[in-house]
Amino acid sequence: MKYQKLLSILYEIESAVLAFSGGVDSTFLLKAMKESGICTLAVTAYSETMPGAELESAVALAKTIDVMHRVITTDELSNPDFTRNPKDRCFYCKDELFSRLAVMARAEKYRFVVDGSNYDDLSDWRPGRQAAARHGVRSPLLEAGLSKNEIRELSKEMGLPTWSKPASPCLSSRFPYGIPITKDALKRVGAAESFIKGLGFGDLRVRSYNDMAKIEVDAAELPRFLDKEMREFVVQQLKELGFKYVSIDLEGFRSGKLNE
Repeated sequence: MKYQKLLSILYEIESAVLAFSGGVDSTFLLKAMKESGICTLAVTAYSETMPGAELESAVALAKTIDVMHRVITTDELSNPDFTRNPKDRCFYCKDELFSRLAVMARAEKYRFVVDGSNYDDLSDWRPGRQAAARHGVRSPLLEAGLSKNEIRELSKEMGLPTWSKPASPCLSSRFPYGIPITKDALKRVGAAESFIKGLGFGDLRVRSYNDMAKIEVDAAELPRFLDKEMREFVVQQLKELGFKYVSIDLEGFRSGKLNE
């Protein structure tokens, strides 16, 4: 069983600092680390690229699982290699994170830094994997061959509330490569997504093309979104946030679309 293989990998690791976002993968891994009994420190990195609700969720989850947890602040926006938004943008973000965690692990005598990368991540564009390799970060879920669907199923069996949680990458993923990332633009995108979610829509993205917002909602929810009153209300609110133009992607929401 892959879960038993995961536990064997964790026993071999003995102690680790986990890059903990509070998403499906890192929460499942944190629970497994707790059950394995290895010495664990979960660390959540917070910056302007992370929605505030995600930080609150991560803190609550770590408390529920009952592990040592720490929140650190990172400053991707001070790095021009990140803010110019190249195709390997995620490398610079993860490089800072893993560098910080590696220093922490050495200082506090943890053997490894680990992350929640899973087997499916091998098939997507993940520049952050290069940063992980650079700092010797291990990925126990990937090593155990666990896919996203398997992690969700096991999370459900364990009673983890994250088993059905939608993917929630950082807000910088809303900017097509080459469009600069700024603090104000991140705030605008975050506020736009919070507003639309508040209207009862599920999986969605607000992609930022400078002054234009391109909204992706689930294809099944497009008819409701395109209702005249709803559409006009959304357009009005997003223009008040600072967008000059508001559009809807008729293909609907699909995670990772900007990597295609």
